[in-house]
Amino acid sequence: MASYSLFLQIMVSNILLRECPTFSGTEFGEPPVPEKPTSEEYAVAKWLKANVPTKKTKFLNHHVEYFTGTKAVDALLTSKWATGGNPIFTTRHEVTDYLHQMLVHKLFHRAKKVPVSEQELKGKSKKKDKENSGKSGDEKDGDKSQDKDGKDKEKKKRKIRLEMHMEQMFLDTLDAYVWIYDPIPWYYWLCGALVVFGTIGVCMFPLWPATVRKGVYYLSVAAAAFLVMIIALAVLRVVVFCLVWILTLSRHHLWLLPNLTEDVGFFASFWPLYKYEYRGPGSESDKSSKSKKKRKKDKHSDEEEDEKTPLVQAEKQAETVSTPQAETEETKKESQLQSNAQEDTAVSQEKLSESESENSQRSSTDRDFEMIEPADVEPDPKDNTT
Repeated sequence: MASYSLFLQIMVSNILLRECPTFSGTEFGEPPVPEKPTSEEYAVAKWLKANVPTKKTKFLNHHVEYFTGTKAVDALLTSKWATGGNPIFTTRHEVTDYLHQMLVHKLFHRAKKVPVSEQELKGKSKKKDKENSGKSGDEKDGDKSQDKDGKDKEKKKRKIRLEMHMEQMFLDTLDAYVWIYDPIPWYYWLCGALVVFGTIGVCMFPLWPATVRKGVYYLSVAAAAFLVMIIALAVLRVVVFCLVWILTLSRHHLWLLPNLTEDVGFFASFWPLYKYEYRGPGSESDKSSKSKKKRKKDKHSDEEEDEKTPLVQAEKQAETVSTPQAETEETKKESQLQSNAQEDTAVSQEKLSESESENSQRSSTDRDFEMIEPADVEPDPKDNTT
């Protein structure tokens, strides 16, 4: 209930302030605040905008100018409003109060400085890298050197952006204050008046003197002839270029009035009179194209080498693996041959020994028999019967 009664009181006070102009804050000891700035405040704002250094930035998708509070206070303390015969303010506190009054009158507003995060900077750098990826090698090297210089300078400076401050008050600090006051220059008024009088004069063309009307007629014909001549020159230069290009098999390029359709001044459009280029074999353009092709080939070869390197390494590893296997097989074969040779020699020695023993036995008994063990002989059945 207490909150509801407070809400009703606020609503009643707002209705009284709207309906009764005499009911104001003067009854509570507060002076009324005018809605519009005074002529003196306009003069101070104009002087501040001309003498206090400002910076340009983007604020809520609008290009704005802002200044710092301390610089504005320092400038006003040396102005005629602080050092004249009837000074408006003499101390820094009085200057801040006066500037706060100007802020209330919406001559400028307070903004908040927010430091830019590294993620945002990285996102911008990635975008730049994508844009630079389509450029040639020389251009990339030049851009990299410029980027390095720019980054070194940017590291010294602090990256910030402006946002709206919720507490709109003026303080003698380094806070940013964005200008709302934007006076219209005097030459804008002069140009507007000339346009108005010019349209009125054109509408009163039938009332002009006959000689003036005849002169305007001749001027209009001359302007039309000049436009037709420009169009004819543009067509002629294209025709000449195409003829020379076809007859010389795209080796000779000839442009008449090359700056005629370029974004240059009036007199620069007609100078130089012609531009000639040779783009055949041996020309600079041919050399540059060959150098570009060489760069592309080198890039492709480097990529192929990078792709081949793992294959080559795998082949080398396979060779290193296969070599010990071959060595082991060779050693096995050699060992088998050695073992076979040893067996052959042993067999031959046994044969020799047997032949020698047989010869010796034959010499002693003159019978042929073999010396065996009794277990190896089968028993004779006759012996069993006996």
